[in-house]
Amino acid sequence: MHAVRLHAFGPADNLTYERTDAPVPGPGQVRIAVAAAGVHLVDTTLRSGDPNGPYALPPLPAVPGREVAGTVDALGEGTDPRWLGRRVVAHLGAAVPGGGYAELAVTDADRLHEIPEGLHDDQAIAMIGTGRTALGILGFTDLTPDDVVIVTAAAGGVGSLLVQYARNAGATVIGLAGGPDKVRHVSALGADIALDYNKSDWVEKARTALWGKDATVVFDGVGGTAARSAVSLLGRGGLHLVFGWSAQGITGGGPLELPPGWLAERGITSRGVLGPAMLERFGGGQVGLRRLEEESLARAAAGAVVPAVQRFPLAEAAEAHRALETRGTVGKVVLIP
Repeated sequence: MHAVRLHAFGPADNLTYERTDAPVPGPGQVRIAVAAAGVHLVDTTLRSGDPNGPYALPPLPAVPGREVAGTVDALGEGTDPRWLGRRVVAHLGAAVPGGGYAELAVTDADRLHEIPEGLHDDQAIAMIGTGRTALGILGFTDLTPDDVVIVTAAAGGVGSLLVQYARNAGATVIGLAGGPDKVRHVSALGADIALDYNKSDWVEKARTALWGKDATVVFDGVGGTAARSAVSLLGRGGLHLVFGWSAQGITGGGPLELPPGWLAERGITSRGVLGPAMLERFGGGQVGLRRLEEESLARAAAGAVVPAVQRFPLAEAAEAHRALETRGTVGKVVLIP
């Protein structure tokens, strides 16, 4: 089979498309003929060899990737035979290497979800990881038509779903993105106000459009100066919910640090919502994550949200990484074998 392998940590060009041995499922496992594989920003951190990332670096050579969708083509010993031939999607877990950037991938059967009728493989990929994250973030709020929501990375995989969920709740949505193409995409998603956070006047435009009304929630996936400006629009009692800082590495980027005294004076709550915070809120461990995965897939299948997907051929995984690192993508990045 073909797979994308990493032989040495470093730039995206270190990802090579090559032939390798097909994996064999063990007891309780299945093998999936991969139709789509998810790419995550954390994959670029692992590839670069950054020791300060959220996961331990993998032993090399490694096949990256933690999300796959496709058809079960082989079973391990003791695996329920009813899985054979089914269209499935699975998050392969936090263990590295994941093995998803390949034509064939192996995972435990208890990680599988059957793909709902009418949902494409790449859409299922968007919902199994990114989708569950978006739902988990929403769980820290109870949005109503009285809310004014700012989404700072509104053209990204998570952000594009948050825009749609907030609109479904009747909230007024300000979607922020970098560049005119992304701003047009955010507007098409249904944001009431779509603005380019690279423009110096976006805060003034937002205030004018809101007719003096304060924001109540900031969903922050960017960090840095854009996030600081978004928080300045929050009124008393507002929420600043952090799910990333994609502006890391650029001028004014990185996680937004807000002094506790400043927050207390304005009655604003700022908190990170990923990792342990989300696990604790949704029952902990794989059980809670699986519940979010099931609900996320069901909502997409019902048409409540439409995940945005940007596709790259599997052989061009390096290009997909470069596009992610330069913030040149829209929606969830997916590799197609």
